[in-house]
Amino acid sequence: MSKKINILLADDDVEDRFIIGDAFETIGLADCIQFVEDGEKVLSYLGTIDTPEPLPNLVILDLNMPKLNGTQTLKLLKEDQRYSDIPVIIFSTSLNELEMQECMHLGANSYVIKPVTFDECIDTARRFYNFCKGTYQFPSVQ
Repeated sequence: MSKKINILLADDDVEDRFIIGDAFETIGLADCIQFVEDGEKVLSYLGTIDTPEPLPNLVILDLNMPKLNGTQTLKLLKEDQRYSDIPVIIFSTSLNELEMQECMHLGANSYVIKPVTFDECIDTARRFYNFCKGTYQFPSVQ
């Protein structure tokens, strides 16, 4: 029996959450993804998980969020021994090289630019899922 994939995505944009949720639903994986609105809610969500219930296989963080942005949340996750092994991907519209490098330096597994079309969004959802299964590796960010 294969283990259930659990992905946590934090994004303050309701439309972006809806679109990625719709993409996961389109490929039959709607039950694999949970959503929160900001970095504080990521930490709160993770804090409610009782062991031995597994932590998410992947945390996806929008870069620009209120309260705790993606960079701040990434830093806190990697500093906390309970969560430091969870893979984290930054998911943003920003093409800023310095932000990308900072996120990678802080321990992000990758920095993924948000898709423009729904077909690209479906491909991205598949990549997130396959990354969790160990069958896809995101290209490294220079």
